[in-house]
Amino acid sequence: MVSLKERPVTVVSEAKKQTVKDLANLMKRNRTVMIASSRGLPGRQFNEIKKKLRGVAELRVAKKSSLTKAFEATEKGVIQNLKQHIDADIIILFSDTEPFELSSILMDFQSSRRAKTGDIAPNDIEIEPGPTDLVAGPAISELSGVGLKVKVTEGKLEIFKGAIVARQGEPIKANVASVLSKLNVSPMKVGFIPVVAYDSKEDKIFSNLVIDKAGTLESLKECITKALGFAINIKNVNDKTIGYFIAKAGREEKAIERLFITKEGQ
Repeated sequence: MVSLKERPVTVVSEAKKQTVKDLANLMKRNRTVMIASSRGLPGRQFNEIKKKLRGVAELRVAKKSSLTKAFEATEKGVIQNLKQHIDADIIILFSDTEPFELSSILMDFQSSRRAKTGDIAPNDIEIEPGPTDLVAGPAISELSGVGLKVKVTEGKLEIFKGAIVARQGEPIKANVASVLSKLNVSPMKVGFIPVVAYDSKEDKIFSNLVIDKAGTLESLKECITKALGFAINIKNVNDKTIGYFIAKAGREEKAIERLFITKEGQ
């Protein structure tokens, strides 16, 4: 039996100590500390994105033990919550850029790839109705097998009723991956995918960092189109609605005028 005194002492190398010190210093002097996933990202694209981030963010790849010790060395309470998000294939970004702005920049550097069996759907993957280049044959049962309604139009398959073939956060099944590939749908994103970030200015952790720019823009456009009607309904007078109210008043004035003329003529 080995006594406590005889147990070997773990020696931490000076290089590892320096790594922890450097990481902790980066955490202390930058506004944003972000954990992002680089899973599935080829080395060439990894280096390309790294170059694009020069002057925007500093990137580090480190072992879990070094990162954990670095978080602890910052002596900040809230930032410690990042430790639970340290996983395989992650990188750490340090920047003075606000977290959501940094996330938006990362999203611009992403590219698409085809889905593989077992990939986690980044969002609901929906196949819309429309023509395809697939000829009638085995593909009919394949497309039907994932919930699509198809018909043959001039020898080619046409989807006349689409469906959501994979739900956000769920693994993509083999038959779904096969259909997506046949339809040339590339739903997976590769790049530095934001996972979670600490904002030292706000002293907060943010986890919902992935921004759907196209979807947000469409929602904004829809709100703008509805805004005028809403303002008119609640009788809010401003530079956008005043023309409507003046025109309405003019129409009502003419209607009343015709009414009086009709009564006088009787």
